[in-house]
Amino acid sequence: MFTGIVKCMGRVEDLMLHEREGSALTLVVDIGELAGRTRIGDSISVNGVCLTVVALDGSSATFNVIGETVRRSNIGMLKRGEYVNLEPSIRAGESMDGHFVLGHVDGTGTIVERNEEGDQVIMGIEIDRGLMRYIAMKGSVAVDGVSLTVAGVRGNVFYVALIPHTLQVTTLGLKGVGDKVNVEVDLLARYIANLLEHTNILVDTK
Repeated sequence: MFTGIVKCMGRVEDLMLHEREGSALTLVVDIGELAGRTRIGDSISVNGVCLTVVALDGSSATFNVIGETVRRSNIGMLKRGEYVNLEPSIRAGESMDGHFVLGHVDGTGTIVERNEEGDQVIMGIEIDRGLMRYIAMKGSVAVDGVSLTVAGVRGNVFYVALIPHTLQVTTLGLKGVGDKVNVEVDLLARYIANLLEHTNILVDTK
C-alpha cells in the first residue's frame, strides 16, 4: 500500500528484456536515499507500479517485471538514464498524506495538453473510455505514482493541476505532450462502481 507521495526520483541504470521464469524484463534502478531503509523483498512503487526488490547492491535495486505489468504500464518504455518516481510502501504509524494507492496500474494515459498558468501547470491526460467512469471532479487519481486531485474532465481527458513542488520533486515536471504516464484510478471509486454493477439491492417496503 502506498500514498502517492513520492519520496524521491531514481535513475534507471539498466533494463534487460527476457522471457524466463515468468518475468518479461529486469529493471535496475539507482534508488538513492531509499537504499538505507530498503531490504530484499521490500515493495517500492516505481512510477506507480508496485515492484519487489529482488537484489540490492549499494543504492542499485533490481526488480523483476512480469509481462502483464509491462503491457499495462510504461515500465517497458523506460530507457537507461531516465528518471522514475519512487515511494516505499507505507509502514504502520506513518502519516497518510495522499490517498490509498495499491500500485496496481490500470493502464497508461497520454499527455495531450500542458499549459502553464501562473506558477502551476495544468496537464490534460487522455485515457481509455472504460477508465473515465472512475474519474470524477475533485476525486483522486495516481499519475506515475503521484497522488493528484482531478481538476477537470472533458470527454476522455482528465485534468490535473501541478504545483511547483510537484513539478520539482517528481518526473511530472519533465513530461510533455505525447508522453505516456501510468494511471491508477481511485480505489474507492473502483469498488463502488463494481458494487453498483453487480449487486441487486432489494428494499423491503412493507
